[in-house]
Amino acid sequence: MTGIIARALPSSELLLFPESVFSKNRVLLIAISRSGKTSETLRVVEEFKKKHYGDVVVITNYSDSPLAELGDISLSINAGQEESVAQTRFFSSMLVAVTAMSELLGSNNDFGQYKDALVSSGKRLIYKYQSLAEELGNDHITNQVFFLGSGSLYGLASEISLKLKEMSQTVTESFHSFEFRHGLISMVDNNTLVIGLISESVFEDDMEVIKDVQSFGAKTITIGEKGTDIEFNSGLKKLLRGVLYMPVMQLIAYYRAVSFSKNPDSPRNITSVVKLDMRKE
Repeated sequence: MTGIIARALPSSELLLFPESVFSKNRVLLIAISRSGKTSETLRVVEEFKKKHYGDVVVITNYSDSPLAELGDISLSINAGQEESVAQTRFFSSMLVAVTAMSELLGSNNDFGQYKDALVSSGKRLIYKYQSLAEELGNDHITNQVFFLGSGSLYGLASEISLKLKEMSQTVTESFHSFEFRHGLISMVDNNTLVIGLISESVFEDDMEVIKDVQSFGAKTITIGEKGTDIEFNSGLKKLLRGVLYMPVMQLIAYYRAVSFSKNPDSPRNITSVVKLDMRKE
């Protein structure tokens, strides 16, 4: 969106292997944390500022958090706060914020014109497809789910897969759409659900992959701007509609967790804030 080279990495990678990421060139670090208290992220920002690599933008849901205080610019989205350990509201609010910031830094200086379209499209999606999400969540025949996405949609497929895995402990993986044919398609059978995040720019190619998995007996659901099982019909540019892939998919994870008598707000073995006893230099 900006023409500037950018990389997305876990905080732990930046903490443990900074030399593989940072160079002598000045860097803008965008640090994202729901609580603003995550140990690795705090440590990375502290080290980044100490070594004067560049400026830091913090995106969090808590304006009074330690991380927010470290940012040269801090974007605090208090409406994204949630009690659930599984991050749904936070992720969506963060995605909108990052998208808006990228659009403003790029070719457009007024993200506000897109806001109403996002809100109305999101509400319509939840209203229209909630029953489908519940039906898919209650399907006990399905024992594995694959999420496919190309380009920028792969990251969203990974996030949705993680939510389903966290909430319901379902066997689920995300994969690049075309690469699914290279090996992983061997896992597909009649008990498989494949959900395709369809990109308008490679629509026909994405749909060919879906046809392939259907031929092996999998149930499939496609989601995208138009011509899919779940349609946005938002009229928004491709890179601005990413958050619209989230609501119905998050609902599927919620209903599947409830259907299997699991608490979707409190998945086993994880906490809302990760605090580690990080090694000292």
